[in-house]
Amino acid sequence: MTNEKAVAEKLLQINAIKLSPQEPFTWASGWKSPIYCDNRKVLSFPYIRDFIKSEMCSVIFEKFPEADVLAGVATAGIAWGAMAADQLKLPYIYVRPKPKEHGLGNQIEGNLEKGQKVLVIEDLISTGKSSLQVCDVLKAAGAEVIGMVSIFTYGFEIADNAFKAANIPYQSLTNYQTLIDLAVEKGIVAAEEQNTLLNWRADPANWKGI
Repeated sequence: MTNEKAVAEKLLQINAIKLSPQEPFTWASGWKSPIYCDNRKVLSFPYIRDFIKSEMCSVIFEKFPEADVLAGVATAGIAWGAMAADQLKLPYIYVRPKPKEHGLGNQIEGNLEKGQKVLVIEDLISTGKSSLQVCDVLKAAGAEVIGMVSIFTYGFEIADNAFKAANIPYQSLTNYQTLIDLAVEKGIVAAEEQNTLLNWRADPANWKGI
C-alpha cells in the first residue's frame, strides 16, 4: 500500500499543495478554498517525481493488476500515466476533454481496442465530474473501465457518491485528511484551524473561510 503520509509530506515540501485558511483561494467554480493543489509542480523535482511515480505503480500493481491499458486524463494526468505505463510496460493512451477540432478529430489518443480493461490515471480528484466524463468517453469507445488512480483527493462526499454510482473504484496516493493531520503535526497550520479546514471539506460550496 501507498504511504499516504510520505506522499503528503513530499507535496507540502515543494509547495505543490498550499494551505491558507486565513486567506482562502477562489476556485474556477467560485468556491472559496483553504487549499490549492498543483501536482504539476512535482514534474520539476526529479527525486520526488520518481517517488510519486513508484508509489503510483505500486498501487496499480496491487489494486488493478488486471489492467490492459493505462489512460491519462488531459492535461495534468498525461505525464503520470505515461511514466507509470513505461515503468509497468503497459500500453498507454490519453483522453482529451473534447475531440480535436482538426485532423482526425480524436478525443482518445493512442491505440484502444474494444473490450480492453482500462485504468484511468488522474492527478487530482475534486468533485469527480471531469474525471468520470473521461470514463464515459472510454466506455463509449468500447473499453471496460476498471478504476482510477490519482495522486490526491479532497475526499468530498459528492465525489465518493459519483464514483459509487458509476461503479468505478478509485484510489488516491494521499488525501485531504492525511494532509491536514500532517500540517498540524508540522505546525504549518495551527491546531485551532484544524476544525475550520475539516468543515470546508464537509460543505465546500458554502464555506466562507475563518
